[in-house]
Amino acid sequence: MSETSMHELLLTSTEPSVRYLYRREVLGEDPSSAEMRELQENIRTSNRVTRMLVHRGADGRFPWHAYTKWMGSFWTLLLLADLAYPAGDQGLVPLRDQTLDWLLSDKHLKSVPLIDGRWRRCALQEASIVYSMLKLGIVADSITLIVENLLKWQWPDGGWNCDKKPAATHSSFHETWIPLRAMDAYARASGDARARESADRAVEVFLSHWLYLRKSDRGVISEDFTQIAYPSYWHYDLLAGLRTMAEVGRLSDPRCAASLDLLESKRLPGGGFATEKKYYRVVKTMQKGSGISFVDWGGTGRTRVNEFVTVQALAVLKQAGRALN
Repeated sequence: MSETSMHELLLTSTEPSVRYLYRREVLGEDPSSAEMRELQENIRTSNRVTRMLVHRGADGRFPWHAYTKWMGSFWTLLLLADLAYPAGDQGLVPLRDQTLDWLLSDKHLKSVPLIDGRWRRCALQEASIVYSMLKLGIVADSITLIVENLLKWQWPDGGWNCDKKPAATHSSFHETWIPLRAMDAYARASGDARARESADRAVEVFLSHWLYLRKSDRGVISEDFTQIAYPSYWHYDLLAGLRTMAEVGRLSDPRCAASLDLLESKRLPGGGFATEKKYYRVVKTMQKGSGISFVDWGGTGRTRVNEFVTVQALAVLKQAGRALN
């Protein structure tokens, strides 16, 4: 597949989110234009979005827990934000409230332990709803309570971790990349200086490790970090790290160079990118178990182009000033 045909593939994709994000993030088209607004509206009624939302009850909520992997309201909102779903849809408010009811419940908040001076919390949960509310334009007043908790739970080294072992003294990449995005988005929207400082501290958790390497010997922290997935859900990987750095305006930092080089090395002969790991299995109806999805998120395998991954990777390379051909 040639570069030209990859361009045509993304421009004519059956997935409106791919077409929209390619035109906005890679081709640099104005998202406020009438044509782009119309294209974004198509995301709302796309096949994948319809399958994600079809099981809402009369109250607008899902008949299962907000955190059910990967079909709960929590994950659904995060994925909609990732797809560039149009902001301001009040029909999503019940899903927002279903998530907030869980995260702000006494039972949930009382389950956060303080061990050896560090709060042990899966902060990606609170951070995801902060990020989703801001990106989807459905912000609730309680967002300030969620942010206060995230600030309280942040570790001295700048990140977050839910590891209850007293010996755990370093932040988790998995638990920090989404809180970083949330704090940056909240700081931009509110001007909150503490959120900005929090985001700046969290950035260093990644940059001080060149996004995926040990400080001690520059060896790979985890092979999983080098394997691209879509959706990655809570899992940190190379592309998640680079997308986060792009989002918070730190992609030009020299410490991103090694990760950008590695990403470029993964480009397929035709110009696209593949998913190298998969964290979901597709089902047609709700069933017991974890990690299930009503949606197939495209091709998997090291030699098969995945349009979602390709758009994200090309957007990162474009912002980094790397040649796309």
